[in-house]
Amino acid sequence: MPMNRAHRRICSSEKWARTTKDRLLPWALEDVDLGEDVLEIGPGYGANLRVLVERVPRLTAVEIDRDTVRLLQGRWGEQARVLHADGAELPLPDASFDSVVCFTMLHHVPTTAQQDRIFAEAHRVLRPGGTFAGSDSQPSFRFRVLHVRDTMNTVDPAGLPARLKTAGFTDVEVGLHPVSGGLRFRARRA
Repeated sequence: MPMNRAHRRICSSEKWARTTKDRLLPWALEDVDLGEDVLEIGPGYGANLRVLVERVPRLTAVEIDRDTVRLLQGRWGEQARVLHADGAELPLPDASFDSVVCFTMLHHVPTTAQQDRIFAEAHRVLRPGGTFAGSDSQPSFRFRVLHVRDTMNTVDPAGLPARLKTAGFTDVEVGLHPVSGGLRFRARRA
């Protein structure tokens, strides 16, 4: 996993899990209908996954780090299907999900080209009319300090709509949180 020790400690903490449950997910998924079959790309230590398993009937999570997959399978394997795979090369059939989500993970994807492949894969596995939604962090002093010796490739909010449209999405919306400055997005597969 492309995170330093301090960053891993924060992201695996109960405090972060509460923050995602109480603040991040309500804002990121405001007015988003997730449907019945949901795919989460890059669940990390499962802070968002633990909330999603309570909200949707069927949840699949794709995580690139093998050790983290084992951790997630041990904790939520009865409630969610957890796969070891790269979000840029999903081992899933076309048009399989009502929604695809990812939260605070895109900045850990090393290149813009790999992020764009994740967008294309999200589009491919969505059913027509399905929603791709999520959030990510934006640079700040604290954010940069937390990412020393980490992968940090933040998404430019101004360029994201065009990138999502290039991946095939329509009805693209991108916004910034008024307090934290975090980025949220949602888009549809026509």
